[in-house]
Amino acid sequence: MHREHLELEAPDLPHAGTLLRFGHSGRPVLAFPTELGRAWEWEDEGMVGALSSLIEEGRITLFCVDAVDAFTWSDRGIPAEERARRYRAYERWLVHQVVPRVHERAPADMIAVGASLGAYHALQLGLARADIAPRVLALSGSYDPSLWHVWGEHGEHLHWTNPSRYLDSFDADHLAWLRSRLFVQLVVGQGEWETWPTGALPGTRAMAAHLARHGIDHDLDTWGEDVAHHWHWWRLQLLHHLPRLLER
Repeated sequence: MHREHLELEAPDLPHAGTLLRFGHSGRPVLAFPTELGRAWEWEDEGMVGALSSLIEEGRITLFCVDAVDAFTWSDRGIPAEERARRYRAYERWLVHQVVPRVHERAPADMIAVGASLGAYHALQLGLARADIAPRVLALSGSYDPSLWHVWGEHGEHLHWTNPSRYLDSFDADHLAWLRSRLFVQLVVGQGEWETWPTGALPGTRAMAAHLARHGIDHDLDTWGEDVAHHWHWWRLQLLHHLPRLLER
């Protein structure tokens, strides 16, 4: 399987960012790591291998990107608004550095995908930039940063990085555009670690209801009580849903 390693400049972030590419043609899929993970996590955890047939058949080109969670949401030593401000710098890096590299190699609408905190990254990109990522596959996510051990002022930056809040701020025209453009596939289990401590099960149900209130096209797929917050299940969920998204 073809693998390309890119190091992208990130002057507003603590280190250069890594982007890995697997494949040679097909729909671009941008994969985000779990909390504190790096770009190679999907390869290490068998997610790339699980997608090998889609990659080798030229149906997708998979791009695995860095996150900087230790600099943003996972830094409990700084207030919420500063975490969110740093996260917006990460978003700018995605848009201005990562997306152009993706489109150079796979010029088509992107599918954003992630599990756990990676699911938040994927959904945030889709909602904020549906022109870039009009399809989102979010596995076992939590989508309200105001609940993530935050403290301090809740200002503009936190508002615009909280998909559980900012949809209420969109005007009718922008909501109509989102409804015409975006589809979100939410997936979650009901087993170990999906409720506590991750909050993924209640958070995913709350996000599905929030999207429904605003008329944004989505689907909620809730797996059984044996389905845990774990890579084994995320591999199965990815294989179940990604081929369906390729047809949308």
